[in-house]
Amino acid sequence: MTIYYVLLAVHLLLFGWAFYNILYFGVKPSKSLSWILITFFFPFIGVFAFTMFGINRRKLKFFELKETKKRKNYIKKSFEDKKERHLEVLDSVKAKKISSLIYNNTNIPLDTKNKVTVLKNGKETFESLSEAIKNAKHFIHLQYYIIENGEIFADIKELLLQKRKEKVEVRILYDAIGSYYLSKSVRKELKDAGCHIYPEMALKFGTFLFTLNFRNHRKIAVIDNNIGFTGGVNISDEYITEDTPLGIWQDAHIKIEGDAVCSLHKSFMKDYFYATEEDLSKKAEYMESCSIESDTKIHIVSSGPDYDQSVVMQQYLSFINLAEKSICVMNPYFIPTFSILEAFKIAALSGVEVTLLLPKKGDSKTATYSMYSYFEDLIKAGVNIYLRDDFSHSKVIFIDDEISSVGSTNFDCRSFEHNYELNAIIFDKKVTSEIREEFDKRKKLANKIDLETFLNRSKTQKTLERLCRFFSPLL
Repeated sequence: MTIYYVLLAVHLLLFGWAFYNILYFGVKPSKSLSWILITFFFPFIGVFAFTMFGINRRKLKFFELKETKKRKNYIKKSFEDKKERHLEVLDSVKAKKISSLIYNNTNIPLDTKNKVTVLKNGKETFESLSEAIKNAKHFIHLQYYIIENGEIFADIKELLLQKRKEKVEVRILYDAIGSYYLSKSVRKELKDAGCHIYPEMALKFGTFLFTLNFRNHRKIAVIDNNIGFTGGVNISDEYITEDTPLGIWQDAHIKIEGDAVCSLHKSFMKDYFYATEEDLSKKAEYMESCSIESDTKIHIVSSGPDYDQSVVMQQYLSFINLAEKSICVMNPYFIPTFSILEAFKIAALSGVEVTLLLPKKGDSKTATYSMYSYFEDLIKAGVNIYLRDDFSHSKVIFIDDEISSVGSTNFDCRSFEHNYELNAIIFDKKVTSEIREEFDKRKKLANKIDLETFLNRSKTQKTLERLCRFFSPLL
């Protein structure tokens, strides 16, 4: 009995500590309630999980990663030479508001001279990326959440090895969890050839508890500071192989030429500095902007625990709140926060045409069931929801056929609060029209959810949805 009371006392002390932190530093009531229940009903394990996944490091400075402080200092330094906002070149009030929001949150300015090529799937993306790598003269910098062994990476690896023979610099960043199965032999082969390849957010003794929940989800490629790529595409055979549970994955990516490549590159250099302690920004050739005679405006949006605000969530909210005619979304993991959910409902009830194009099945059953649990409220408010049979990994939102965003950010708490993400906002009607064409093409092949039919789904389905929704703030 003595041991029982000792363990009970320790549990209550730990719960009290967790409760205090949740009460004073919690962000959302729903998420806070979930953590209170978990820490109370799951002794020791609950507090351990809260310490890894639940601590609000933006507010609780004791648990702020020293790497986060390093990142914040680097962000301030990176853009201190670019103070002009260039808002005068934007032709609408909503565009200026969105750009101001991003600048005030990130210190990253609007880039005004760019050309954008929309890459509609993995095949187009890898073909374009491979061509850019073949033509590289000075350096190739790649950063991906997932780099997997397979046909795609084998082809890219051979190109990189060839470029090393031509004395082209090669640097690669990969997420330690997302690319967990990237083989040591492949990494060694690249290193032996002179490629600099490093993991991000590596799981090391002493920092394991504070890095496990923070992943770098960005997808960036920069070639000679002339060409950049970003979007949702990882380096994986899932984009070319039909023999998978979800078939060939669909995704959206963009190729950028112009001065926004430099902003994209600065995000890579910040992450490279964090992973290696090497400051590439001290080399002039990496900081030179490449302007072209094209007038597409792009605002690079960088977000993560190293910013005081949830930048990408605020970006999505600004899109929804400022839309006047239409909002269109393609996203694989639609698990909205309360504010995002209400914003969509308010927009639809205000007469804005809101259309969500989502995958019927996903690579996470918990996430899929949780996603379905939000449909009833949205449909009743007038939101149009279409389910596609293929799996789309695209992270796209565009409003009023004028402003679009392509990037790495999902509509979920993980992207908003825990991941390092990157989007590109494109202020261009022509580019947005091209994205709209692909959206409409996919929508014609999808099935619109009918409210009456949806309400008649089985009790088992409804129960699973509600159970998974309970954990949605933690996903």
